[in-house]
Amino acid sequence: MNLAAIREDVAVIDILLRDIAQRPVDLTDPDWPAKLSARLPPVEEAGVVAEASAALTALLDAYESGDEGVRGEVRQIFRAHGAFSWGVGLTGRWPSAAAEFRRRLVHISARDQSEDPRDELVGIWELCAQARGRGVDVEPIVRAVADISGEVDHVGMGSTRLLILRGLEHR
Repeated sequence: MNLAAIREDVAVIDILLRDIAQRPVDLTDPDWPAKLSARLPPVEEAGVVAEASAALTALLDAYESGDEGVRGEVRQIFRAHGAFSWGVGLTGRWPSAAAEFRRRLVHISARDQSEDPRDELVGIWELCAQARGRGVDVEPIVRAVADISGEVDHVGMGSTRLLILRGLEHR
């Protein structure tokens, strides 16, 4: 695992996604939701699907298998590269609903909060509800991922660890 090389790849992808991430949305246009949903996913528009997927996989693998120092570095990479963090998501197939739930929760943990942790919290609640609906025993996975999550309260809503644990609130 070479986080320096991954960081370089993420930096390049971040630059390629930045204009897309910062593109204004005209909220006065009554058709803005349809226009927004008609756009290609950011990584497709930028032509970096394979590269972004590989970088995200490498970051999440390092995050899950690394010690706290490695996890801190991965969190810093996501925080330093906002367009990458915003525009690169998980795709593909998992061996089980539980494995998919865990990986998606690890992705949230590694991003260590977005600009608006309220969105993150709603996403955690939705993810937990979907997993429960698919028969996943959510609690042990939430607790395990919370244990590797960041403890810094970036904007006054609690740490990522606490936000993830709040996934247990809704049953």
